[in-house]
Amino acid sequence: MRHSSYGYVPLAVLGISLLLAACNPTVKIEAPDKPIEINLNVKIEQEVRVKVDRDLDELLAENPDLF
Repeated sequence: MRHSSYGYVPLAVLGISLLLAACNPTVKIEAPDKPIEINLNVKIEQEVRVKVDRDLDELLAENPDLF
Protein backbone atom coordinates (compact mmCIF):
# COMPACT_ATOMS: atom_id res chain seq x y z
CA MET A 1 0.00 0.00 0.00
CA ARG A 2 1.38 3.30 -1.08
CA HIS A 3 0.67 6.50 0.84
CA SER A 4 0.45 9.72 -1.03
CA SER A 5 1.48 13.03 0.52
CA TYR A 6 -0.90 15.00 -1.71
CA GLY A 7 -3.61 14.82 0.94
CA TYR A 8 -1.66 17.24 3.12
CA VAL A 9 -1.23 19.93 0.46
CA PRO A 10 -4.71 21.52 0.81
CA LEU A 11 -4.33 21.45 4.58
CA ALA A 12 -0.89 23.12 4.34
CA VAL A 13 -2.20 25.75 1.91
CA LEU A 14 -5.09 26.50 4.26
CA GLY A 15 -2.71 26.83 7.22
CA ILE A 16 -0.32 29.13 5.38
CA SER A 17 -3.16 31.32 4.10
CA LEU A 18 -4.53 31.68 7.65
CA LEU A 19 -1.09 32.68 8.93
CA LEU A 20 -0.63 35.24 6.17
CA ALA A 21 -4.10 36.69 6.76
CA ALA A 22 -3.30 37.14 10.45
CA CYS A 23 -0.12 39.13 9.67
CA ASN A 24 -1.72 42.19 8.06
CA PRO A 25 0.02 45.29 9.47
CA THR A 26 -2.10 48.30 10.41
CA VAL A 27 -0.91 51.90 10.42
CA LYS A 28 -2.78 54.57 12.35
CA ILE A 29 -2.26 58.26 11.66
CA GLU A 30 -3.65 60.51 14.37
CA ALA A 31 -3.25 64.18 15.15
CA PRO A 32 -1.35 64.87 18.39
CA ASP A 33 -3.31 65.93 21.47
CA LYS A 34 -0.97 68.81 22.29
CA PRO A 35 0.42 71.36 19.80
CA ILE A 36 4.00 70.92 18.66
CA GLU A 37 6.33 73.33 20.47
CA ILE A 38 9.67 74.38 19.00
CA ASN A 39 12.01 76.15 21.39
CA LEU A 40 14.33 78.62 19.64
CA ASN A 41 15.61 80.49 22.72
CA VAL A 42 19.07 78.92 22.49
CA LYS A 43 19.73 80.24 19.01
CA ILE A 44 18.64 83.76 19.90
CA GLU A 45 20.80 83.78 23.03
CA GLN A 46 23.85 82.65 21.09
CA GLU A 47 23.29 85.31 18.44
CA VAL A 48 23.08 88.04 21.10
CA ARG A 49 26.30 86.81 22.72
CA VAL A 50 28.13 86.84 19.39
CA LYS A 51 27.02 90.42 18.72
CA VAL A 52 28.10 91.55 22.19
CA ASP A 53 31.46 89.82 21.78
CA ARG A 54 32.01 91.56 18.44
CA ASP A 55 31.09 94.94 19.94
CA LEU A 56 33.52 94.36 22.82
CA ASP A 57 36.28 93.36 20.42
CA GLU A 58 35.75 96.55 18.42
CA LEU A 59 35.66 98.67 21.60
CA LEU A 60 38.89 97.14 22.89
CA ALA A 61 40.55 97.57 19.50
CA GLU A 62 39.61 101.28 19.46
CA ASN A 63 40.65 101.85 23.10
CA PRO A 64 43.50 99.51 24.07
CA ASP A 65 44.11 101.37 27.36
CA LEU A 66 40.72 100.47 28.89
CA PHE A 67 42.05 97.55 30.91
